[in-house]
Amino acid sequence: MKVRWAARIQDLFTVSKLLALSIIIVTGIVLLCMGHTENFEDAFTTQKTLTATDIALALYSGLFSYAGWNFLNMITEELQDPSKNLPRAIYISMTIVTLVYVMSNVAYFTLLRPAEILTSNAVAVTFADRIYGYLSWIIPVFVSLSCFGGVNGLLFTSGRLNFVGAREGQLPPLLAMIHVQRLTPVPAILFTSFLSLIMLVLPDLSALINYLSFVQWLSVAASILGMLQLRRKRPDLARPIRLPAIIPISFICVCCFLLVVPLIAKPHEVGVGLVIVLSGIPVYLIGVVWRSKPQFFLTSYESVIITCQKLMHVVSAD
Repeated sequence: MKVRWAARIQDLFTVSKLLALSIIIVTGIVLLCMGHTENFEDAFTTQKTLTATDIALALYSGLFSYAGWNFLNMITEELQDPSKNLPRAIYISMTIVTLVYVMSNVAYFTLLRPAEILTSNAVAVTFADRIYGYLSWIIPVFVSLSCFGGVNGLLFTSGRLNFVGAREGQLPPLLAMIHVQRLTPVPAILFTSFLSLIMLVLPDLSALINYLSFVQWLSVAASILGMLQLRRKRPDLARPIRLPAIIPISFICVCCFLLVVPLIAKPHEVGVGLVIVLSGIPVYLIGVVWRSKPQFFLTSYESVIITCQKLMHVVSAD
């Protein structure tokens, strides 16, 4: 699939998602005007004392809902004039997403009690069943389209991450190859799809979010620390996008909170995340560090690469 097609598909499903959420938001506004405010009374009271761990794990799930804010950074090569369009896209998209998500949750609370929201597998579907009657089937359709759009966006962006990693010599060179006609990183996209299928083996979605959120925020924190280190050691480098130091420093503090607190309170779940990270070390040592590989290994490896090239119709991007 060409990049242009992937972008058009993403636009289509993004519009579908916004249309569905707009229907829910308008319904919520109507219900508010009709006086359905009982679920907003004592909204900030809790049945137990909140701890730092509760807040950190809640942020894992909450931030997972906003996943996508960092994906634009992975496809800067696909953007025109990224020094201007990248910050603009992030500012606009984050503002729209925040407003839409907050208003959607307000709409849910006009009809559903907190306990119903917590026990629902799909809050939008539960909301639709309660209010739209025989037209409630529309929302599940939009939810399915939204999921498809999310998968499309994830494959489009994460595939570029693996592609660049392979191009820099950190991943197998096959992942740095592109289709001979469509010029898309097919091996990198298939590799991302394979990893996603492995994750589906886990039955508990909440546990999976906690496992991978720790890995994600560890990676984000390391990236920001690396950026600060480069700013200190290489101040002469060209920086088309530059932020005041207080912003990345504040962000690092938030990342530390999201990493340290769950590490103390939920060592099992964090331990699984650490195992996921550490599992890459032997692969890195064998694939990158170990350069004096025996001839039979190199021959077999080259044979596998050539076979995969023929199957996927890919060549080196160079």
